[in-house]
Parts: sequence; structure tokens; C-alpha cells
Amino acid sequence: MDAGIFVDKIEGLAEDFAMGVDVSTVLSLESSGVVFRDAAGQPADLFDVLADNGVNSVRVRVWNDPYDASGRGYGGGTVDVDRAVQIGQRATAAGIDTLVDFHYSDFWADPARQLVPKAWAGLSDADTVTALHEFTADALQRFEDAGVDVRMVQIGNETNNAIAGHTRPGREIDAQFAALVSAGSAAVREVLPDALVAVHFTNPETSGRYATYAAGLDAFGVDYDVFASSYYPYWHGTIGNLTAVLSDVATTYGKQVMVAETSWAHTLEDGDGYPNVIGASGITGQYPVSVQGQAWELRDVIAAVAAVGDAGIGVYYWEPAWLPVGPASEVEGNRALWEQFGSGWATSAAGDYDPLHVGDSYGGSAWDNQALFAWDGTPLESLRTFSYVRTGAVAPRQIVSIEDVALTVVDGTPIALPPTLAIDFNDGTTEHHAVRWSDAVSWIRGPGQYVIPGTTDSGHAVTASVTVTAPNHVVNPGFESDDLSAWTLTGPAARQETADAFAGDFAVTFWNGWAYETSASQTVTGVPAGTYVLQATTQGTNSPATDTRTLAATTAEGTWSAPMEFTVWNDFHTAEVPGIIVGADGVVEISAEFSLSAGAWGVLDEVRLIDTASVGGGEQADTSSLESALSDAASVDRERYTHASLARLDDAIAVGEVVLAGSKATAADVKAATKVVEKAIRQLKKAKEPKER
Repeated sequence: MDAGIFVDKIEGLAEDFAMGVDVSTVLSLESSGVVFRDAAGQPADLFDVLADNGVNSVRVRVWNDPYDASGRGYGGGTVDVDRAVQIGQRATAAGIDTLVDFHYSDFWADPARQLVPKAWAGLSDADTVTALHEFTADALQRFEDAGVDVRMVQIGNETNNAIAGHTRPGREIDAQFAALVSAGSAAVREVLPDALVAVHFTNPETSGRYATYAAGLDAFGVDYDVFASSYYPYWHGTIGNLTAVLSDVATTYGKQVMVAETSWAHTLEDGDGYPNVIGASGITGQYPVSVQGQAWELRDVIAAVAAVGDAGIGVYYWEPAWLPVGPASEVEGNRALWEQFGSGWATSAAGDYDPLHVGDSYGGSAWDNQALFAWDGTPLESLRTFSYVRTGAVAPRQIVSIEDVALTVVDGTPIALPPTLAIDFNDGTTEHHAVRWSDAVSWIRGPGQYVIPGTTDSGHAVTASVTVTAPNHVVNPGFESDDLSAWTLTGPAARQETADAFAGDFAVTFWNGWAYETSASQTVTGVPAGTYVLQATTQGTNSPATDTRTLAATTAEGTWSAPMEFTVWNDFHTAEVPGIIVGADGVVEISAEFSLSAGAWGVLDEVRLIDTASVGGGEQADTSSLESALSDAASVDRERYTHASLARLDDAIAVGEVVLAGSKATAADVKAATKVVEKAIRQLKKAKEPKER
């Protein structure tokens, strides 16, 4: 089909292959004033739009009791059984079937949290099994009575470690976990005997994980039909590995398999004033951040499941309609809507139930940049991927992305920018174009953040981000190595692979249900005599001002310290301890020490001990003349001058901006850069006026 995006046809897709979406927030979004539209931009029912774009199944999460004692909803759609049934009825009316996703919690359930529903707190293991069965049977009967076409029922959500408040001691399936899943399965068989029973896990990238889960379920004789996986390219490895691990489960145990959650970003912009889960730092490069990138990602995941064979039965895109309730410029008004209607990921009411993950970080949609709709409610063409995979789609060839260049080097080491850049096109091809980088790179002086412009031989303007870091004397500063011999950790502090790290894949994390103390410390040796700065980056929640969080350094010359901050989840702060004097012995004792309230949670990452002089701690050059010259350059009327002379001016501006960013730029550097900018301004050549006819 002629289209605006390229999608390769997937041969042999079954007619009943689940082309699914999870739209569990829809009722709250509509109550908040969100309007969904058809391709022509006219207001339309979301479910009709989905059906028109090839969607044939809707997934809806079910929480037991997502309300506080005052009846305030927890947010995230506040999807109790009644609201889930309403969503199912609307799907059925549009000719779309339903996957019922039981979380068996009153709020979000995932590998990091599987909180027991309030009504089940304190029950024995046996009574919890009974309660889960009765809740499942009652809920499904309500779906049946309402005429909802239920294709499948999911017993738990991302149950890697726990379900319904029961935590397994390790990766192995245990008897209580098996009993809980079996109870849910039995309820499905009793009420909806034609519906498929699914179990759901995540982290397919971890070697042996799914094989262990499937073997454990088989050993306990758990009755289920479908082994479901989440797959987000940001976190979960390669497409090839996804097919491999699902194929292993399908062939070894005779199970059907699917992807219950996937997504990709079409922009890095934030639509509603609440930070997104995936920003520039989370992009892993498999696909461009664009509508075309979403189409490629979704098509590849569908193909990966279909490649399993007849056992591969479907893919569900997670929350493609979770749109902003208002623009980011009106965040205060948005907050009122999130609180009133539960259209954000959490309301303040959820804090008492899940203080660790909610705390003060309740708010809006962290997913709006991964929607398959524009923020005005109009479907993006990536939504049509569900149809295009059956027909194929072609579009005029155009560039969808140019390789980003982001380089990090230690001060004093050479900076080598790549001679070519990869340019991706929407037909799936890639070309490598030579690039000429500005001479501004040679003006880099000391640690800092620098932007170096360049131009490809095909005429495309590009930039390289260069981060120069000071030499760090801390061993294993970001905890990326599993060799922790240099560190001493006390209390619950532990190195963990986590998406909550500031940088890299690992950090030290800690939490306790009662007041506690924890710390991380290291004795740094061989530090040259001089003056140093100690830095550490933290994030955390549920830690009041009365808690103590201290970053400290001790040498033979004295002790220096500074407080560290915890505010809300994913809000990182870098504490800095300046003026640390190191003597001839070269020994520095560094520590991050915490005395925290019950329920406080924190992350410690990127600990750095660096020479003060390397971060511009000395006397700074006067840059006023350079700033003035750059201001004159910015005010040039570019319509009046030739392209060649403007190109020289732009190179000069790049030099000036690099020198301004340099932490160790000297007065001579500033003087020389000022002359470069002023000369380029003087040498601007006027463009010829077009002759009058």
C-alpha cells in the first residue's frame, strides 16, 4: 500500500493473531477532557479508531481496590473491576475482544512491587489462595454478565518475583506461587472455559530466566495456555533473543506465547509537564525516535512472535493512547485533572498504599511520548502498523535519522570524532556519509560539556556532544563492576542492576520498612597531594528533612562534608564537597552515610574524587569581550550575506562557545577566540541583490 511510512509485510500471519493494545487509562483520560480523533481529525470513539487501524484485541488491567479510605482513586486509570468491564464492553461494541489482566494488587504490579491487596493483608497462605480464586471468579462473571468478549485472562502481571504480596525466595517457582496462579487459572476454567489462561513475566534478556520459570510451572502442574513476555527494546535485549526464549518455552512445554507489552517513542519531548520514563538517556539506538521508528519496532516485535510458528499468537502495545490532559505549559491545571480523575500514573491518594514508589512523585503520564496518537488525539500513522504488517506499506524515500555522536573522554586524552556518520532512511537502508567537523574541537579546554558542529558531504548539519571528565580517583565509582572489594557497604545498601541508576546499569540501592542506617565507604590511596572535590549523585523518596544524608571526606588534614538530597523518584541531585586537602600520604577516606526513616528508599551512584583545578577551581578568565563578540555575531542579519561567509562565521561562533564552556580556558584562549569571532564578522560578504526585471 502507498503510505507515509515503510512497513515490510509479514507473511503467513494468522487471521486471529492478536493485534492488541492496552488502553486501561481511557475512562480517566476522557473524564479529563481528552478527545480522540479519526485520521481526518474529527472527534471519534477511541475503540472505533483502533478497530479501523487493525487492532482486534484490547488489554485492560484490573486492580482489586484502587481507592483510599476516603474513596479517592489511586490513578493510572483507577481501573477496578467495574471500570475494566466498561472498557471491555466498549471494545466488544467495536468488534474488538478483550484480554483481562489481573494484577492481584490494589495498584501497579511489576517486578519491583507486588503489594498484597488491602483486603487480603494478614491472610494465611491458604486463605490468600482462596481469596484470589473467589475474586477472579467473581470479576470474570461480571465480564460475562456484561457481554464482554474475553479472549484471554492474565493471571498476574510481570510476576518475576512475586504475586498477590507473596514473594518467592529466588528465581525458582515455589509451591505458594504455583498455588496462587493455579487458583486464578481454575477460576477462568470455571467461568470462561473458552478463554485462554496466560502467565506473564519480563526480562527475557536474562539468560535462563524464562526456562527456569517455565520448568517450575511445569513441575508444579500449573494449568495455563500462554506464556507472555514484556518486551521493551530499551531494557530487554535483542529481537532475536526474544524469539529464541519464547520458542524454547513453546517447543519444550507445548505452550502458546505472546508479547503482552511493548512500545517505542516517537519523540523525546514531554507533552504534559510530568517527566517521561524514556528520554534521551534511555534511548538504546535500535530504532529512530520517530513515527517510522515506532512502526519498525512494532513490526519487528510482531514478526519475532510470529517467527515462533503457530504457537506465537499475538502482541499488545502498552498504553498507546495515554495522552496529555493538557499542554506542559499548563502543568498546574493538569495536576488538578490527574488528581480528580486519575488520568496520571498516580494520585496523592496512592501514597499511603505504596509509599516506596509513589511518595511525592505522583503526577501525570510518563508515557505520552510513546503514544501512537498525536497529543491532539489524532492517530499517528504508526498505529496503522497493525494493518500494514498484513499488506506491507511503502512511502517516498526520506531520511528518518542521522547518527548521534556523543563522546565521553577523560581530560588529557585525545578527542577523535568519527569521519563518517550513518544516515538511516525510511525504507530501512543506511548510508554512511563523510563529515567535516568544526575546528572548534581543538579549542576544548578542560572538563565540561561541549557541542561541536559539523557538515556531512551531503550537506546535512550535524553536531557532536563531547563530555570531558576529570580524572577520578575513586575505584569502581559507578558500581558497574561486580568487584566491590574497594567498597564497604553497611545496612541494606547493595549493588543492584536497576533502571533507577543515574548512569550505566548498576547503582547502590537501599530501603527498609523501619528506621535504619546504611552507608557506602572507600579508602582511596595514591592520590597526589593537592585540593580536591568529592561528588556523588543520589535520588530517593520518603525521606523527610529530619533524616541525615551526608557525603564526607577525611584526610590527615581534616574532614569535609555536605548533605545529599532525596526529593522524588527519578529526580537526581549531585552533592559536592569542595576544598578537600590531600597531603603527602595520598590517603582519602570517603563515605556516603544515611540515617533514614522507615520506608525511605534511595539510590547512590557516580562517586567522584577529582582535582579542584581540573574543574575550573582556579582563577577564571574574564570572558566579557568574547561574550560581547558572540552577541554581535548572533545579531547579524543573515539574509544579507553569502552562504560561504556565514559558514565561516558559524565556525567562529562554535569556537567562541567552546571556549566559553571550557573549565580551564585561559585569558589567552579567550582573547584568541574573541579575535576569531570579530574577524569572521568583519569578513562577512554581502549577497548580490537579485536584478529587477
